[in-house]
Amino acid sequence: MLRLEQVEKTYPSPAGPVRALAGIDLEVPRGQFAIVRGPSGSGKTTLLNLIGGLAAPTAGRIQVAGEDLAAMSPSQRAAFRARSIGFVFQTFHLLPYLDVLENVVLAALPGQGAAARERARQLLARFGLDHRQTHRPGELSTGECQRVAIARALLNQPSLLLADEPTGNLDVNSATAILDLIAQYHKDGGTVVLVTHQDWVTSYGDRVIVLQGGRITEDRGSGLVERAATATME
Repeated sequence: MLRLEQVEKTYPSPAGPVRALAGIDLEVPRGQFAIVRGPSGSGKTTLLNLIGGLAAPTAGRIQVAGEDLAAMSPSQRAAFRARSIGFVFQTFHLLPYLDVLENVVLAALPGQGAAARERARQLLARFGLDHRQTHRPGELSTGECQRVAIARALLNQPSLLLADEPTGNLDVNSATAILDLIAQYHKDGGTVVLVTHQDWVTSYGDRVIVLQGGRITEDRGSGLVERAATATME
């Protein structure tokens, strides 16, 4: 599903170039739930943005579902991203002047029309938001906003879901509900790469990747499939 070969990302700064990623090699097979951890500034979000085609690497090669993102133009990456990748962010990115249904349908591919609206309604009902379809984001709880964001991310039935701190702004109950939705997507065959700073979240994945200074310093993938009932929330 996902392969990175010697991927580097450098950003300019007044003090000189900042190397966010320093030669990352990584493979994530189809159907895996990978958790990415590491301290602030370790390169977690940069890694996710590169995998999702939101940015281009300074060097190296990125393949998603057999497609070479580094070889694509920005418009080609945007089209591929819309078809194949779903994004969930910590801050939701919902448009305040649109209602819940409109926010979800916003992700629809060209020409989907009524079919996209019907799938959006089905997703919202599945996520317990059927009664919230005509509400605007300002009328929702933070947990409900994140459920809307996940519905939007899954509208086009992507093969890969990328989540950047999806539970960072949520209370324990809401966070658990969100992770259960992502886990169900994974159970249905989807591939997940999720960035988090919360220890207990790793129990949802089947692999944990640790970044330090733009490099992978740890990669463990056993004994993490079942969620620990006694996990302590941070």
